[in-house]
Amino acid sequence: MHNQPDSRGADPVVSIDGVWFGYDPARPVLRDIDLAIPRGAVVGIMGQSGCGKTTLLHLIMGAYVPSRGRATVLGHDTAGLDGAGLFAMRRRMGMLFQFGALFTDLSVYENVAFPMRENTALPEDVLHDLVMMKLQAVGLRGAAQLMPSELSGGMSRRVALARSIALDPELILYDEPFTGLDPISFGVIVRLIRELNDSLGATSIVVTHDVQEALDVVDYAYFMAAGQVIEKGTPDEVRASRHPFMRQFVNGLPDGPVPFHYPAADYAGELEATLP
Repeated sequence: MHNQPDSRGADPVVSIDGVWFGYDPARPVLRDIDLAIPRGAVVGIMGQSGCGKTTLLHLIMGAYVPSRGRATVLGHDTAGLDGAGLFAMRRRMGMLFQFGALFTDLSVYENVAFPMRENTALPEDVLHDLVMMKLQAVGLRGAAQLMPSELSGGMSRRVALARSIALDPELILYDEPFTGLDPISFGVIVRLIRELNDSLGATSIVVTHDVQEALDVVDYAYFMAAGQVIEKGTPDEVRASRHPFMRQFVNGLPDGPVPFHYPAADYAGELEATLP
């Protein structure tokens, strides 16, 4: 655990090479991004809100294609895939959305069964066994008949995790999986990310701004700021980084490269101007 990703030997599951992307070509969101995600690893993509983390995740999913550079995912250049190719690639992925995104009118059981019903023709008895197996893996087999409105936030996230692994994906993507969780649920999700990745033989990408806890579970981390990767390394290397932004972000300092005050005129001068 905690070894630097190395693309030598087996090809990486995800390779992002010199990627630029912007919704407006004049204002790039991602600038010259390079990263490699090796098979079997849990890799964190971290940074403050608005730095481009989720945009990068959508690019890996093939929702966007690079303006420049190349995104290779599960052996495919995403820019060269048609609709059928994208569907086939995503069939090999699992996605845990922020806050879970369960279908509110379906039971826990049917939420987990949904991707199996959509993508396979399994007999009902086999499908039942697989759904209960996934729910058992996240500790919620006994909640199979509950509705999402009856679940706590942590339970909802675990059901969503069971749904994301329903088809035994090769690549699991997590978009801010810890947001809004209490400390116990937080710890459960952190442990499940690691255990499910290793037991499935999968590869996981965790997009998060919850640094300290995420560094306890990932093998390697990329830190982003203003659309660029500014630091990368093992958890120990990240914690020891002397980069000013990293020191501020990892330690939660209120001031540093990211200032506490939004740019404004000098306050003392502004107050003096109001004096009679």
